[in-house]
Amino acid sequence: MKHVIFGGDGFVGRHLAPRLLADGEDVVVADIVKSDLSHYGQARFVHCDVTDPDSVAAVPISADDVVYNLSAKMLSPIQVRAKRHDFFYPVNYHGTVNIIDAMDKAGARDLVHFTTDMIYGHTVTYPMTEDHPVNPLGEYGQSKADTEKVAAEWRERGMNISLFRPRLIIGPGRLGILEKLFKLIDLNLPVPMIGSGKNPYQFISVFDCAEAARLAWKSGVPNEAYNLGSLNPPPVRELLGKLAKHAGSRSLLLPTPGWAVKRTLDLLDLVNMPLMDPEQYLIADEMCVLDVSKGERELGWIPQYRDEDMLIAAYDEYRAKKTGHAASGHEVPAE
Repeated sequence: MKHVIFGGDGFVGRHLAPRLLADGEDVVVADIVKSDLSHYGQARFVHCDVTDPDSVAAVPISADDVVYNLSAKMLSPIQVRAKRHDFFYPVNYHGTVNIIDAMDKAGARDLVHFTTDMIYGHTVTYPMTEDHPVNPLGEYGQSKADTEKVAAEWRERGMNISLFRPRLIIGPGRLGILEKLFKLIDLNLPVPMIGSGKNPYQFISVFDCAEAARLAWKSGVPNEAYNLGSLNPPPVRELLGKLAKHAGSRSLLLPTPGWAVKRTLDLLDLVNMPLMDPEQYLIADEMCVLDVSKGERELGWIPQYRDEDMLIAAYDEYRAKKTGHAASGHEVPAE
């Protein structure tokens, strides 16, 4: 069986491909860039720009293949309001449409597709299960929610599509918004929290995401959606406190009135000087935790990495990069 991974040179794909190869599978990586990764000795690489229908159509897809769509534009780097739609939609939405159209022409029926937990918007029920109301707060979440509507239409036409909705994915090669936090920690500066810091914050490891995608294939690509997040995420204050202690930092954690900080960030966003994307800060003090038990029940997927360990590992990588000891081959640009 052949596995075609769109965006396979990116963050999750570079961990999924070796797992599939270890299972003895034939792997094709389709992406706009090719990094110096060891598994290309076994996997084929095909240059592909998912925003170009002809480029996607040139990727070799057969009827029996399993296709993975990991291509995406993320919330980093932060975009000003006027540019967000044109930044997210060509890859996130139109790229998905192009991939599914190419699958349809090839007679391929099985797709594993990553969206985001940000399709949910504000917390309505806690913890969030997969049937939580969908109400995105911005263009990124909306672009992903719109792909889920496309998936629903194609399911009715006979496709099998497994959807994954991850929390913030962290792991080797990507820091994103965490880099701002690490700079404050390094400089022993106060770290402001949006709200009291008593609410939990949930990550998901890139390794756990790759394993979820593999298990979706092993389970026959169920026509279901699955949340991806860590187990038992700690409160923000506890999480950041452990990081500061690990770093030997004298940074103080500052609780703030959440509503005041959000209005300030709203104003900065309005005048095109965003510090964070609204989709990040508007839910920062909410009980925004994904229930991931469905993945265990139906796929046998259990997240292996703790939030504290993931954050500390990311900080250690940041420090290694600053001191010139990081392996450059593991750099991953924002997708």
